[in-house]
Amino acid sequence: MEALVGYLSFNYFVSAILGAWGPELGVDFAAEPGGASGLALVAGIKTLDMGMVGALVVSGIVIALHDRFFDTRLPEWLGVFSGSTFVYMLSFCAMLPLADVAVLVWPRIQAGMCLLQAAIVGAGTLGVGAFVFLERVLIPFGLHHLLYAPAYYDNVVVGGGIYAAWANALPQLAASTAPLKELAPWAAITATGWSKLFGTPGIAAAMYVTARPQNRRRLLALLVPATLTAVLCGVTEPLEFTFLFVAPPLFVMHAALAALLSMAINLLGVVGVFSGGLIEMSSFNFVPLAATHGGSYLAALGVGVCFALLYFVTFRALILHFDFLTPGRGVGPEFELGSKGAFRSLHGMEQPAVPSDDRDELAARLLELLGGPQNVEDVSCCATRLRVSVADPALVAADDEFVRAGAVGVMRRGQALQVVVGLSVATVLERLCDLIEG
Repeated sequence: MEALVGYLSFNYFVSAILGAWGPELGVDFAAEPGGASGLALVAGIKTLDMGMVGALVVSGIVIALHDRFFDTRLPEWLGVFSGSTFVYMLSFCAMLPLADVAVLVWPRIQAGMCLLQAAIVGAGTLGVGAFVFLERVLIPFGLHHLLYAPAYYDNVVVGGGIYAAWANALPQLAASTAPLKELAPWAAITATGWSKLFGTPGIAAAMYVTARPQNRRRLLALLVPATLTAVLCGVTEPLEFTFLFVAPPLFVMHAALAALLSMAINLLGVVGVFSGGLIEMSSFNFVPLAATHGGSYLAALGVGVCFALLYFVTFRALILHFDFLTPGRGVGPEFELGSKGAFRSLHGMEQPAVPSDDRDELAARLLELLGGPQNVEDVSCCATRLRVSVADPALVAADDEFVRAGAVGVMRRGQALQVVVGLSVATVLERLCDLIEG
């Protein structure tokens, strides 16, 4: 919640700054969000389109503030502002200078990406490979749509965007037997889907055969739906993020192979709307153009199958050589798809333990007096009190024991209790919740 408040505050400040000084900063803030405008709507706030970068920077700052100041002991008369409230205040103040930096720097980054885009489009087959490679490697940062969206849906490559132009040109394309690359050269860069169609099965197969034999059956239940989602719908994140966090070099290799695959198919003269999965590819290409261009599609199929085998051999060799802990290769009985937590643990980036203080002791003692974690059904707080619902009131200790533990007092009504702690109650509540969950 602290990060969410900080992120919304950041975008509000960016919106206010651009609304007042957009032209001076080189931003047309009157333009509609999306496309090549460089703007986006975030929770209804018109702001710069920073993708995941903005969210990651803000959350990183808020997390740092939380770790540094959450346990700060304020004077008792300011205790109501301790804990999360103090972090909220600091985060809000930190977002204004961050927004100032963002409106100065980010439009220049966007302009650089537009120049790079234009250079890629004019570079032929090499440009196709560069485009596909960049689109893949930008996915972890959420910036890939800044690369492809203006080309696919706006006027960067062709009037109206590649998708609209291709749909309008389908009757002419279906009536001609000339190579598609000659008929619609502007459709070359929408080739990011070939790796989804052929690369992901090779990756999944490599992960399967390198898993421990006793884990393969359970691993199959994870890999099959993730692979089908990638092949049919073009949604690759469930599979890609598995090895992105546990073995980042595999993701770079995936991007490189995807680029080579797209270049090979481009050399065959096959272009079109190939950015999604099999369903989209069939709708825009295979079904309407099979009669006149079926031969080139069969050639692309042959190249794709060869690359699927290349994906399998390459990933299998890398996983075994570097002993990457992809799902199913761990020594324990449990495994799961990759996560940021696994990445941090694997690379020795665990957070240091937070030293305990009297609030830790108070939370632990209160939990004991409430009858233990199994007796606490719900817990929240107001300004000074813990509000607790218990399963069995008979297990709750006497009022004087709560007072001796450090509480001011206790109020009871059936299964509902209010433990008066004081203005530091928010911090005690968080420690109490950690103990219950842990």
